[in-house]
Amino acid sequence: MITEEGILSDLVRIKSVNPPGGELEVAEYLKDLFDREGIESKIIHISPGRGNFLAHLGEGEKKLLYLSHTDVVPGGGGWEFDPFSGRIKGGFVWGRGAIDCKGLVACEAYALLKLKKERLKGRLTFAATCDEEGEGKGIKHLIQNYPDEIGVDLVINEGAEGPLRIGPNTVYLMQAGEKGVLRAYFHAHGLSAHGSIPALGENAITKMARALEELAKYKPEVILSPEVEEMFWELLGTKVTPQNLDCVVDSIEDKKLREYLRAVTRMTVSVNTIQGGVKVNMVPDFCSSEVDIRVMPGQDEEYVKEELEKAVGENIQVEIGSFFPSSLSPFRSPYTELIQRTLREVARDDAVMSPVISSAATDSRFLRRMGIPCYGIDILEPSISNLIHAPNERMDIKSLRVRTDFLIRLAQNYLS
Repeated sequence: MITEEGILSDLVRIKSVNPPGGELEVAEYLKDLFDREGIESKIIHISPGRGNFLAHLGEGEKKLLYLSHTDVVPGGGGWEFDPFSGRIKGGFVWGRGAIDCKGLVACEAYALLKLKKERLKGRLTFAATCDEEGEGKGIKHLIQNYPDEIGVDLVINEGAEGPLRIGPNTVYLMQAGEKGVLRAYFHAHGLSAHGSIPALGENAITKMARALEELAKYKPEVILSPEVEEMFWELLGTKVTPQNLDCVVDSIEDKKLREYLRAVTRMTVSVNTIQGGVKVNMVPDFCSSEVDIRVMPGQDEEYVKEELEKAVGENIQVEIGSFFPSSLSPFRSPYTELIQRTLREVARDDAVMSPVISSAATDSRFLRRMGIPCYGIDILEPSISNLIHAPNERMDIKSLRVRTDFLIRLAQNYLS
């Protein structure tokens, strides 16, 4: 018997780690599953070993897209078991990608299987794309080459943080926007010399270390858009200003909520790789770092470069790489009302939903540029929402089933 947890277990066992990818095997698995169930679908090849999966149900003027991605980050260390085992134990499916994002792939696929006999008065599209953890090559390919197939009214995707327990309430978060993404590179230049007489050289690594120490003191500007102010009010019942925001945030006991709210109110700068030196007895003449920067609305490459150059000093060369600006869908619309109504039907009548802006990026940013409203909703147990990109990632079967019910009911509410 086909189940959400069975599909997810199978998907986790496919090592579609990006880099290098290997998502084509996931697309082939989904194609075989849909063929056996009599649902028309196709694989769209991107490059060797990489591809998207696309399927449709129904026809009509209304168009709804269920979006997810099939690549995962590396397994990493610290696991209690094989991160690609896909084992089902204790009410969970265990393994890399169980939450991000193969759990959503499994639920969206299963929802279409359950809806295949429905008389939908519109078109439901399911797109499972490659390279979301990279540069978004999969969704970009669909936009450029299949615009009619993904030209829809509404997109449901990943992107929301897991539910929060605030007082007596469990608050479900609906991702309505996300910060922009910029990649920067720091370069330090020095002079080589023999390691036995280091003073004859100029050590690029120590030059970089001093610059990064200065960067740690950098205090980015606090920015409060109307949407962020509304989000604080919805979550905390508190009116915030740039002057009182950090006091409000510091008073929150839940570390994840505290640091999330700090991250979505200012630019963040994270130095995540560093390379320097070629041999232990040579003074290094070069050192470089890759920097992950998430920007607020209105902050562009020029602004970021100026801020970084002031922070690290004149001895470091700052190079700006790829940039994608922030994106936003309406916080209040008939679509958000539809999502909240559906959530209450499958969770409980008094479920609280708050629109939020994500500190991370998803494929929704590319579709928002086309003017398509995109929303992420994660109906998870709050206890597992910290496991994204972490050891022992797992998805509880109860959350899988509630999420599938939500997707089925949403399609019925909008397309029937």
